[in-house]
This record gives sequence, C-alpha cells and structure tokens, in this order.
Amino acid sequence: MSLASASFDVPATDHYAHDWALVDVETSGLVARRDRVLSVAVVTIGPDGEQTGEFSTLLDPGCDPGPVHVHGLTAERLRGSPTFDQVAGRIGAMLQDRVLVAHNAQFDYDFLAHEFARARMWLPVSQRLCTPALNRQVDPPTDDMKLGTLAAHYGVPQQHAHDALDDTRVLAGILRASLRQAARLDLPLPLVACPPRAESRFTPQPPKTPCAYRNPGRLAPGGPLRQGMKIAITGDTAHARAELVGRAVAAGLNMMASVSRHTSVLVTNEPTGDSTKARRALAEGVPVIDEHTFLRLLADVRTGTAHEATAAPAVTIASPDAATAPAAAPAPTPAPAPAPASASASASAQVPVTEPESNTAPVPAEPVLPSPSPGTAVPVPRQPADSVGSLDKPLAGHRVLVLGGVHADAAAARTRVVELGGSAAINLSASVTDVVLLARGEKDRRMSRITALELPVHDGHWLTAPASIDRGTAAVRAQKPQVLPRGGVTDLPVPHGRPAPDWYITASWAPQTDCEIDVVAFLLDEDEQVTFDEEFIFYGAPESPAGTVRLLTGGPAEQTIAVDVASLPPATRKVVVAAAIDGVTTFGTVGAIQIGAAAGNSGAPIARATLDAATTERTMLLAEIYRRGPLWRLRTIGQGYDHGLDALARGYGVDIAD
Repeated sequence: MSLASASFDVPATDHYAHDWALVDVETSGLVARRDRVLSVAVVTIGPDGEQTGEFSTLLDPGCDPGPVHVHGLTAERLRGSPTFDQVAGRIGAMLQDRVLVAHNAQFDYDFLAHEFARARMWLPVSQRLCTPALNRQVDPPTDDMKLGTLAAHYGVPQQHAHDALDDTRVLAGILRASLRQAARLDLPLPLVACPPRAESRFTPQPPKTPCAYRNPGRLAPGGPLRQGMKIAITGDTAHARAELVGRAVAAGLNMMASVSRHTSVLVTNEPTGDSTKARRALAEGVPVIDEHTFLRLLADVRTGTAHEATAAPAVTIASPDAATAPAAAPAPTPAPAPAPASASASASAQVPVTEPESNTAPVPAEPVLPSPSPGTAVPVPRQPADSVGSLDKPLAGHRVLVLGGVHADAAAARTRVVELGGSAAINLSASVTDVVLLARGEKDRRMSRITALELPVHDGHWLTAPASIDRGTAAVRAQKPQVLPRGGVTDLPVPHGRPAPDWYITASWAPQTDCEIDVVAFLLDEDEQVTFDEEFIFYGAPESPAGTVRLLTGGPAEQTIAVDVASLPPATRKVVVAAAIDGVTTFGTVGAIQIGAAAGNSGAPIARATLDAATTERTMLLAEIYRRGPLWRLRTIGQGYDHGLDALARGYGVDIAD
C-alpha cells in the first residue's frame, strides 16, 4: 500500500513523507536500565509508503526472560539465539537516517538505546514518532489507544499479539491510516528529536533508599539528632563526605543535597562561609553545627516516627469504565499554605469549590495546594455518550474548538463551554464537533481545513444561551472522560481484582515555534518537600531513582508524567505535575494547556481539563496526584507563577544549578 495513493490525499507531502523504521521489542520487564530485549523486529517503509525491508530475531538476553505469560518467550525457546551485540550492526543500518516509529515509542527507544550502549555502540536515531501520540492528536472514536484497538478501528488485521514481527506489520497499517487522518486534519506530526545520549546515562544505578522516618523538625540547641531529620553538609570536611553520609543514613537520618526551610541542621566547618547552602541556612534560620559536633551526635540518634503505610482499599472501587466517579468522603476545609514562591495576580481568579456531603466514614484531611487561594475538591461524574442535549447542559457531548480573540476572551469562552457541559478542545481533531470564532478567528490557518470538514461554525453569541443541539454524525465514544474544572478533583479508580495501574498524566498544548515547554514533577512528603533531590523529575533526570515516576515525551506539544502509585514509598504523599517555559514567553502567549489522566500508557482518559487562566506566568502547577486515606486522587490546579522553574523547585526543597 502506498502513502501516495489516491486514498492518501496529502496537502503537503513533505510533512508526512519520510523514510520510516517501524520497530517492536519484546522485553524481560518494563525498566530499560535493568531489563533486556528478548526479540526485536524492524520494518522499513519509504516516503511512498511501500515496504523496503524487514528483519526480526529472537535474542538470548543472558537473564531470566520475565513474564512468559505475556510474551511466550521461554528460556528454552531463546537458548541458542544471537545476543544483541551480534545483531546490533544490522539493526543500526536499518534505523540509520530513518524516523523510528513504535507504539509507545519512548519505551522501544529507551530499550534499544540501553542495548546499543551495552554493545558499546550509538543508537543511530535522530527522530522518533509515537503512534499513540499521533492518534491522541487525531483523536479517533476509540475506547483506548492500544495496538489492537487502533488496528480494529483502522481495519488492520492482527494475527499474533505480542509477536514482534506481527506487531510491527500491524503497526505499519496503523501508521499509514493515522497519517491519512493527520493529513485530513492538517495536523503537524509529533516528531521527537533524539539527540545522542551519553553512555553513562544508561549505566544502571542503584536507587537511593528513601528515609523511613518522618522529619521531626529542626535540631534543638543542645538537643539530640532524631531519625528522619533532614541533614545537609557543605564545605570541606575532615572525614570523607561519603563516609559521613553513609553513617548518617545508617542511623536513619535523611541526607539532603540542598537546604530549605524544612532542613533540620546544616553541617559545616565554615559557619560564616559563602556557599549557597550556608547562605540559605542563614536566611531560613536553619541551625548550623560543625563536623565534630555532628559526629558526636551521631553516636546517639534517637528513635523517630516511621512514615505511615497506606492500606489497600477495603471496598471495591469502580473501574475506569464505570459511569461515575466514587463519592468523596467529607473533609475539613484546609487552611491556606505558603506558596513555594509568590504567585502572580491571576492566581486570585481561582474560584473555591466545596466537596458534597457524604455518609461515608471520614478520612484524613485534603492536602493543601501550594498556592495562596487553594480550592477544595469537587468530584465530577463522567458523562455517558448518550447523555447529551439536556436543558441545563446543552453542550453535553460536544467538543468545542475556540479560535481567535484575545487571551482573556478565549479563556472565558472555553470556561463557558465547560459550564454548558461541553469539552474545550485546544487543537483540531476528529472529535471536534463545533467551532466558535472570536475576533479575527477567521484568520486562523485551520479555518480552511474546518471548512473542508464542514464543521459547524458559530460566533461568540452562540455560547450565551445555546439551545439543545443534535450532535449529528459526529464520532461517539462508548464512554466520555469526565471534564474537570480548574481545582476539580476525582478519585483514581482501582480495577476490581487487579493491582492499581500506573497513571499517566498527559499535558498537551498548541504547537509552538518560538519556545519550548518542559513538564516536570515533584515527589513530596508531608511537609510539601522532596525527600531528596532525585525526586525532582525533569528532562535532565526523567526518572525517579526507583522508577516509580517517569517523564515521557510524546512530541513537541505533549509530555506525560507516569506514576506507579502502587510502588510509591510511604514518604511520598503527593506527586505535583508542573510546566515551565524557558525565556521570556509566557503561558498567556502559549494559550490553553490540556490535561488528561489515563490508566496505562494506552488507556483512554478518564478525566480531562483545560487550563488557560495564565497570562504573564512562566511556570504553572498543572495537577497533582495525592493520597487520601487508602485512595489516590487527582486534582487539577492551573496555578501560575511569574518566576522561573528554579524558584518553583526551591520552594519544594530543590536547588537547580545554573
């Protein structure tokens, strides 16, 4: 089949015609720095869509093959197969000068990068394309983005699931069909740049063990050290720094690489020194002791209070396919907490909401947002696909794209769409049912495509009091994600009889040409602080030490924070997801940020929010996943700050080096 065939009407061939290398790997586990590739398949396709090459092989990983029930590759079956280094040259030649395509491409890319590094070779890939990321832009009416689901939707036959070669052939059909849909909608391809990665990045590192004890506070004058105290060291020391840290960790202390207001004590032989830690300790009033005193106190560290483990839910929580979210238990209204840094004036626009009453037993109080005016939780039931056209929610079932207008007007229009029961889109996709034009909206480059698609176009007055409207022939999903307002909260469902899934919080925005947006995450304890610096997840450190929180890049306008809630240590009470812009561009220029929460890397979003209240801000808190009793919950935030990412990180106890 050719991408240049009559059925593939490409308005600008250069945007969609590339040399492609479609890849699938089967692996012994899910952690690329630890697990190994068991089989690999590569299919190459030219710019005209015709297949130009194919290669597949089983591999001897030199280790246990892992979940045989998933991939069917036993140690006996793999015995005698080549090792990866024996086929790396051939695979590299097929990848050279081509765009790597895979289903959840970062997974395959990371595994190949580690395998090439072990073979002392570079992975010759400069760009990759993720088919779920492409289809999240297309937004077909499917229940999820799994390979089999997309294959069924696009009419691609699938013979042997989890067979690398068959999966790659299926992927080829999905790619061709997805490119046709992207061309129909005139969507930019979410190509991800893959610069060469240093081999040291792929050397497995033992994860740092989180401190098992809560921080008891600061060291009292003349008092003892207690387990859980946060200790920082600066300057030259008589004993090796590694020895001091090792003895402190063995005693139950929490060794930190930076100083914050939650630091218990700073150890230094130069109390009047000019180091960053010393200056910060002085500014925050953190006690300071010398090395000799620290060693003396280490001889008698008092017992601390262990972090509370979170018990599993005693009741069955609705699965992600349930029609409504479970009711929330009542919680006291939290008192405002200090912000990690001063917020901009737009933060005051957040409207507080309250949780409904419930007859269930009370659970621990809601965590407090790190903002001057936090909103409390509001669960919002998801809309079934046939729940459309009600009198009070006339836009239920509609997905509305707003074009034109100044930022404030566009933001107000999208807020109104949600108030009327609809969902606010930020990009043109197959799920858009209506378009609203504000001032100069007709000048938007997407209007020609909207006209060709014959989408209904309205002016701003349509949002004043629209009557109940028939969705016509627009695509319908079996289950719509619930639409959360700014500050909205929902429980993360636990599937019946299965462990809690990984949750993927995906942020997306309109493609930008003059700035880059970085999504980051902070793993926070009871004090709204990271336990150690490695629990700040960003592009330079995209994975927490234990691999429980990861940053995934699906394209230049999409990034995801994946959270394995079942494996988070008890010290982690919440995971905050934020975004930052480097330079002078602000979120007012970028426009709306869309947040989606899905169970698994190919799951359908159970909740979605559009956040665009920002104007002059360069950093924004997007969402948080946090513990509430035995459950995990998702809260949308939309809180912006004028300062940069370094100031936001310092508020959470992390110092970013320039």
